[in-house]
Amino acid sequence: MRSELFGTLPDGTSVHRWTLERGGVRVRVLTYGGIVQSAQVPDRSGLVASVALGFEELDGYLGHPGPYFGALVGRYANRIAGGAFTLDGHTHRLARNDGPNSLHGGGRGFDKHVWEAEPAGDHGVRLSRVSPDGEEGYPGRLAVTATYALDAAGALTIAYEATTDAPTVVNLTNHTYWNLAGAGSGSALGHEVRIAASRITPTDGAGIPTGVYEDVAATRFDFRSARPAGPGLDHNYVLDKGVTARPVPVAALSDPASGRTLSVATTEPGLQLYTADHFAADLPFAPGDGIALETQHFPDSPNRPGFPSATLRPGEVYASQTVYGFSVR
Repeated sequence: MRSELFGTLPDGTSVHRWTLERGGVRVRVLTYGGIVQSAQVPDRSGLVASVALGFEELDGYLGHPGPYFGALVGRYANRIAGGAFTLDGHTHRLARNDGPNSLHGGGRGFDKHVWEAEPAGDHGVRLSRVSPDGEEGYPGRLAVTATYALDAAGALTIAYEATTDAPTVVNLTNHTYWNLAGAGSGSALGHEVRIAASRITPTDGAGIPTGVYEDVAATRFDFRSARPAGPGLDHNYVLDKGVTARPVPVAALSDPASGRTLSVATTEPGLQLYTADHFAADLPFAPGDGIALETQHFPDSPNRPGFPSATLRPGEVYASQTVYGFSVR
């Protein structure tokens, strides 16, 4: 494990890159935005390539913040309707950065901050920051850590913890786009997807859940058996296992050509499947060149009492883990 200077922000703040290596896998994490810059894994022939979409230089991330390449997203991943929620009788107005809604923590969410970093054992890095009360409209001083670590088999665990001094809402995720044929190799829409979810939370035209659950049976959203992803997917899947204390396998992504397979296990109740249909023309990647599998609580949960709660109170600890395993078939 090593750390090196990756670049400097316009205000002079240094950004470092941490390299984790174990079990034939090499993962690089930036202190800027907690970004997974690359994840290098071998294919069935032993050829190594990064399977995470990213940029070689810091300017790429600064110039293209919208897709959230590889980023640690918060305080609240996904959308909150109307940029507001009510908690304990108090209405909190959030930064609106997605039309009338708040998306991925607002205009300057966790993905646009430099995090403090320290080693976490021999094969991990722990990032931390304090989100002050009122940041992007969210209540409470939130102390957050995100630990990235590789196990002996090369699986990447991202473990999040947070505490607050006032009632608030928290929903953290990682926004890596995966292409198991190799970043920059072209479309990932032929990758096979499997998700252990019998329902989704359907949305309106602005991506806000309607509040009901919809069965995936006999629809294009049914990935209970592995099949090619295809375009036009940006939906929250209601994982059959619900919220769990320990990560449970919930999804897999595989590339028949290279043989690489990505497995996902999580404690979270939901997973957003996004096929990157909205990549802009000025990006080095085209729509569909990556697939995001964002483990999460559901979009707009603070406004939906019927969804699993994302509320965190003083004295409680927010804890979430997701494990990304790499293998070849």
